[in-house]
Amino acid sequence: MAQMAENFLLSRLSRTGFALLIAIALLASFQGGHLTSVTALIAAAVVFTSSAFHSNRAEASWRLAHRAAFGALVIALLCSLSLGPWSLVHWLYAVPLVAFALFPLPWAAALTLACIVMAMLAISGLAGMPERHQMISAFLMATVLSCLLVFLREYKSRQLAPLRRTDELTQAASREYLTADLHKEIQRSEREGTDMSVIMIGLDTHLSDSDPDADIRSILPRIGRYLHSQLRDFDTYYRVADLQFLIILPGIATADAATLAETIRRGLKSLLNSHELGLTVSAGIAGLNIGDNADSLQSSVANALRRAQQQGGDRSQAYSAWNQTRNANTGQPTGGKSS
Repeated sequence: MAQMAENFLLSRLSRTGFALLIAIALLASFQGGHLTSVTALIAAAVVFTSSAFHSNRAEASWRLAHRAAFGALVIALLCSLSLGPWSLVHWLYAVPLVAFALFPLPWAAALTLACIVMAMLAISGLAGMPERHQMISAFLMATVLSCLLVFLREYKSRQLAPLRRTDELTQAASREYLTADLHKEIQRSEREGTDMSVIMIGLDTHLSDSDPDADIRSILPRIGRYLHSQLRDFDTYYRVADLQFLIILPGIATADAATLAETIRRGLKSLLNSHELGLTVSAGIAGLNIGDNADSLQSSVANALRRAQQQGGDRSQAYSAWNQTRNANTGQPTGGKSS
């Protein structure tokens, strides 16, 4: 809920800032301040292309446009040092903070240092302006405060990293920890000589969409609670995609995992039907074999789920290395036996 409130506030603030910048651009244009108008329009473009303005701005093309708009804004602000108006010089104070928010730390530091050098050279070269020394000191102070805020942000992120293991909607473990956790379970299984299996659950709908519909997203918390109720205390499940979950089952053979997968699949289907969504669910199952690692096991279970969905969905599919080899030799489609 806290993250949703934060995103809501950022969206409102960005839209308000966008409207204010457009108003400043129009007012400056009527008053003949062309550089101010252009700079305000570029700043509005920076806001418009940010992920806070709209969720789809997280795509690579939008991020590239966002950085390009920021670069144009820096150029316009540096031009104002020699061309005027001096009111735009104060906008430079926000450049370091925005740079550290957009770019990796080394790139942001280099960009900030370049802006500092260019701003100091431009301001120092303006003879007859007693305020130039104050402006240099104020710009340096703003840069120091920006660096302090960046340091506090990085420190907070590292302190809170262990607490961000769960997905907000489903309470499933985050995908970033899946490979490391799976590697540990594989090592434990091999050391103790026990079985281990993984299950991947997927909803058979909007398979090509990256953004599920609102009604599907609203049911995700119930899906997470249902998965939690069906697993043991030491089993773990991860949200690997918007509509897909991976479950690690230590000490469970493939046949038993297939039985559990079918139980979970039918239960989730009933849950979705009870909310009048009319969706089906598929499951892929893979057991740990000799030579498997975290990546190969994830690939096996993903292939099993893909095979189940390619066969029409609403079914479970167990991955079999023997069947994969046999089908590859005969030219038949890959996949294990559907339950």
